Amino acid sequence: MGKVHRTPDDRFAKIADYPYDPRYHVLGDGLRLHYVDEGPRDAPPVLMMHGEPSWSYLYRKMIGPVIEGGYRVLAPDLIGFGKSDKPTDKDAYTYAGHVAWMREWFEALGLNNVILACQDWGSLVGLRLVAAMPEKFAGVVLSNGGLPSGQEAPPAFAKWRAFSKYSPVFPIGGIIQKATTTDLPKSVVAAYDAPFDTRGSKAGARIFPSLVPLGKNEAVPDQLEAWKALETFDKPFTCCFSDRDPITRGGDAQFKERVPGARDNDLHRTLKGGHFIQEDDPLGFVGAILDTAKKAGI
Repeated sequence: MGKVHRTPDDRFAKIADYPYDPRYHVLGDGLRLHYVDEGPRDAPPVLMMHGEPSWSYLYRKMIGPVIEGGYRVLAPDLIGFGKSDKPTDKDAYTYAGHVAWMREWFEALGLNNVILACQDWGSLVGLRLVAAMPEKFAGVVLSNGGLPSGQEAPPAFAKWRAFSKYSPVFPIGGIIQKATTTDLPKSVVAAYDAPFDTRGSKAGARIFPSLVPLGKNEAVPDQLEAWKALETFDKPFTCCFSDRDPITRGGDAQFKERVPGARDNDLHRTLKGGHFIQEDDPLGFVGAILDTAKKAGI
């Protein structure tokens, strides 16, 4: 594992609109995973999974409305992001490792009847959980993400992967700003920068694009197995991709074709915004979650 960085709490002290008490789970290898857990404990859980290079702060505009809809919201920070621990060696991060970390946390909390809401790497990890434990999930809401299994990388993504690997600077908040259509306030950009107070703390964010199984990649066999499971998933599966994301545009088509719960689902919709739709159209995403949960009967 090597050296592990833990971002000091004072880096998060001045962040507005994120009033949630921090909760932590210590994984078997000693890494500390942070998560938000809000709403009634006996309410159906909605699992909101963030992607790269964001953290659970991304969902701050959605957590409250989903709780008001009658649900419990859980929003973890992936290892290497947010308030979770951050190994500083890029080799500490693998796709399989991220899935294992999140599954360990998920099972420790004893979650059942879950609605997964996911985007970007949140879908790469979250959909693997659905494939591994379909009985634990009541439905899925997918925005601007997918489950790639060896396809060639789109040009926009290839450029992003090269930038993450070779650029001498890696401004997290600025990257998120460029992938939204909303003009983010300086305080919001700063909040996305907050977890990454050292060069080494960005190791996970730097390596993530290279772990996406586009082209030849060691994760492809696991992806193909996961797709076999999703091709039998007949619970509500709603796609709500945005209209201005060059990286994932059209990615919903394969889910609508291959996943039974998506095939005849009348809840699919197009949201307005860029890649980080949680900033651009949070209430549109919330509406898809609440409608999907209702369709699932929870």
